[in-house]
Amino acid sequence: MPRVAIVTGSARGIGKAIALRLARDGYSVCINDIPGAKDEIAAVVDEINATSTQEVKSSSRPRAIGIAADVTSSSAVEEMVRETVEKLGPLTLMVANAGIAQIKQLLNVTEADIDAVFSVNFKGVFNCYTHAARQMIAQGDPQSAAGVGVYKIVGASSIVGFRAFGALGIYSASKWAVRGLTQAMATEMAPHKITVNAYAPGVVGTAMWDKIDEELGAIEGRAKGETQEVYSNKAALGRTSEPEDVAGLVGGFLASQDSDFVTGQTMVVDGGIVFS
Repeated sequence: MPRVAIVTGSARGIGKAIALRLARDGYSVCINDIPGAKDEIAAVVDEINATSTQEVKSSSRPRAIGIAADVTSSSAVEEMVRETVEKLGPLTLMVANAGIAQIKQLLNVTEADIDAVFSVNFKGVFNCYTHAARQMIAQGDPQSAAGVGVYKIVGASSIVGFRAFGALGIYSASKWAVRGLTQAMATEMAPHKITVNAYAPGVVGTAMWDKIDEELGAIEGRAKGETQEVYSNKAALGRTSEPEDVAGLVGGFLASQDSDFVTGQTMVVDGGIVFS
């Protein structure tokens, strides 16, 4: 019986790397992103299905499907979970990866700014956590229903959820909130054999960090490319991380049976910038 995962925000960047790693390790995966990314979603789905074995290709269930849905909508997430289970099988892993960054000094932040960031980074994670948990509980015992020891829910925090950066205050606050939500959810879900953990990336070579580099650089008086270099140089391992570094933690460890006795944790994967 294949393990089944949903990865939000997986049309590009860290989410795509996580989804590809999960598919490589035998998961069937729902690729999710915003409706405006339909072409990118389809490309990732095609990439995964093209590399499926002949046995998988001849199966009635695909290795990957794509669903465009806005995680800030509870009903959209609920429908995504329902459709994934219908097409792929019992849900064993939810990766709430979708997030947005905002670079603005706190005295310039508006209520609309706060609502926009928290709607995706916190409410979106909350929607994914809760609807995945309801589905997993409804499925019953994970071993009987899906052939796994525990169900798994994983969310995206950040190193700024451990140490806030200037001009990233609201983004930092949203990622601290994910850590608290993860701990509370882990406590409540443990009796249902569901683990809940989060991951905290550092400076990753993605479009999000390109935006941070440009906008934070403008505030701090640096040229394009210099801010990412400055923060990467703070890492003990001395480089910008790649999406695959994060995928190794999430898809390689947190999604595997090796993490079955780990819950309520937010794990940093940043090459040694923040030591928690």
